[in-house]
Amino acid sequence: MLGAWRVGKTFLLNQYLKVITEKYIFWNGEDFAVHDLLKRRSVQNYKNILGDAKLLIIDEAQKIPDAGMILKLIVDSFENLKIVVTGSSAFDITNLTGEPLTGRKFEITLYPVSENEFRQIEKPREWFDNLSQRLVYGNLPELANIENQKDKAEYLREIISSYLLKNILAFENLRNSSKLFDLLKLIAFQAGNEVSVQELGKQLPMSKNTVERYLDILSKVFVVYRLNGFSRNLRTEIVKNSKWYFYDNGIRNSLGKLFDE
Repeated sequence: MLGAWRVGKTFLLNQYLKVITEKYIFWNGEDFAVHDLLKRRSVQNYKNILGDAKLLIIDEAQKIPDAGMILKLIVDSFENLKIVVTGSSAFDITNLTGEPLTGRKFEITLYPVSENEFRQIEKPREWFDNLSQRLVYGNLPELANIENQKDKAEYLREIISSYLLKNILAFENLRNSSKLFDLLKLIAFQAGNEVSVQELGKQLPMSKNTVERYLDILSKVFVVYRLNGFSRNLRTEIVKNSKWYFYDNGIRNSLGKLFDE
């Protein structure tokens, strides 16, 4: 189960655990004690740890060293064990578990709450009034419980400072945080318009390859996504510039300080 930070993966798992009756084990991939438990990669070790559990849940599995090979060994060795793993970055989970578990896994991606979902719980007039707020502050689930606009903005700033700075910069040893944020700000101001990677490189300044690498990483951690160019001529379509959008309006507006309704 993949999705951006704070999108509700752990909450969904906890709700699921309330309704099941089978015995389960729940591990947090950020817990170093879990790392120690799984470090010895042997079937007997995992038998001793798992016992008669029928369900294994690992939250933020990409934080566990060699998670892909560990999961492969458990899947191969415990035929009746169901496993649920979550991750806040698509490329970590895919790289660690994608190839070894090909054909034996299902991927679910969680996104911020959609307006269709809000329409099911809000009256028409209420939905219309709240829509203007969500266009500014976004649709992350916890924001629905925050009424004060100042608190909403502070919540988004905290996500950017803690998640973007601490987590994304750790991936692939990224060091230049200012360049990454400058790139995100440029994308924020150009959302919905065609974006030239070469032009972004000139403005920052960065090489075209570095810009492409940063955009690729940002898309794999569910910050932005690319909408490819369209043309009736398929050969032309391949070389057309793409458009970049943010998964959530609130993150985009917070980066660009665009909190004006």
